Amino acid sequence: MAAPIRITFLGTGTSMGVPVIGCPCEVCQSIDPMDNRLRSSILIQSENTNIIIDSGPDFRYQALRARVKSLSALVFTHEHKDHTAGMDDVRAFNFIQRKPVEVYASTAVEKALRNEFHYAFAETKYPGTPDITIHNIDVDSTFEIEGIKIQPIQVFHHKLPVLGFRVNDFTYITDANYIPEAEMDKIRGSKVLVLNALRRQTHISHYTLEEALIVIDELKPEKAYLTHISHQMGNHKDVSAELPENVFIAYDQLSIEV
Repeated sequence: MAAPIRITFLGTGTSMGVPVIGCPCEVCQSIDPMDNRLRSSILIQSENTNIIIDSGPDFRYQALRARVKSLSALVFTHEHKDHTAGMDDVRAFNFIQRKPVEVYASTAVEKALRNEFHYAFAETKYPGTPDITIHNIDVDSTFEIEGIKIQPIQVFHHKLPVLGFRVNDFTYITDANYIPEAEMDKIRGSKVLVLNALRRQTHISHYTLEEALIVIDELKPEKAYLTHISHQMGNHKDVSAELPENVFIAYDQLSIEV
């Protein structure tokens, strides 16, 4: 039996976060802390391992808020800036751990990182720039980080390939609106599924609430959590009241054990 892992939602919001700058809507003006959402990211922990999936623009604050004092690896789902923009802040872990941070990414994400953070890949590096070691992810192959086995899952964000990940009985999928049947088979049997649900209205590249619930009903996890939520979804409290008893809206700093 695999050892339990702890999942902490570092952020559960969409690319603009919630509240959105300058927005007067009810959700953005809410005083309920569950309606405040940083960009989507999770922390996976075992006894001696800390793995973060995605380092968006809020990465520094998310790591501080969750009191993350070491980083075993940073794993990327895809190359959009709301998932990669904070990578520069791995420098803090370079200083603490005195070694490069292990980064796991597809070849497309690596290309984007080399472009956006070109100074981290220079032959002659300026002192204090991020020090990373990149490992390319093969979607058809499980990889392992300090004893934690991770199975990639290929999903699609409109036409953009995005990686979801399964660890033991836990599956995490963000920024998707299509999952091929062969990849659905990789998810089946998960006790906990995290799936993006942007809003109620149709979107070109994200599941809506209704679409996400259809996928959850087909896969039948014991529990499902919705993430990558926009202010257009509605208040956390109101939407939660509408959901099936095994489906929950994730919120920032929620921590679960699987």
